[in-house]
Amino acid sequence: MINKLIYLSLVLFVFASCEVNPKPINYGSDGCHFCSMTIVDKQHAAQIVTKKGKAFKFDAVECMVNHLKDVDVVTIELFLVNDYQTPGELIDAKIATFLISKEIPSPMGEYLSAFKSRIEAEHIIDKNNGKLYSWHELLTRFKVQL
Repeated sequence: MINKLIYLSLVLFVFASCEVNPKPINYGSDGCHFCSMTIVDKQHAAQIVTKKGKAFKFDAVECMVNHLKDVDVVTIELFLVNDYQTPGELIDAKIATFLISKEIPSPMGEYLSAFKSRIEAEHIIDKNNGKLYSWHELLTRFKVQL
């Protein structure tokens, strides 16, 4: 009976440790997986999580997108970006709207910001000019194949 309990506990531990969820970004101490800069900007950070639950953190959306050129994207479960309007809040990149505007600098100089809705992005573009992109349009702009 004790052996069965130990075995069951080990099985549950293995499944719990492979949970596919975003990991907290420790701003000011975590480094970008792509460029190694310290992640400090809560409006522009990003993260990918593999199907095995491994998280890779980035200081900017452009670092995450450029990293995608070097990995097998079928291994990725979650593509996450910080919402510009709600600093520190990760949102699904696949449904986000992206703005490239010279009026809003991002850590790596691409002037790229993400918004949880197109309406929010349109309010910002009215004041800051620029161009809006969907996730797929952004990947095409950066020459990333999914």
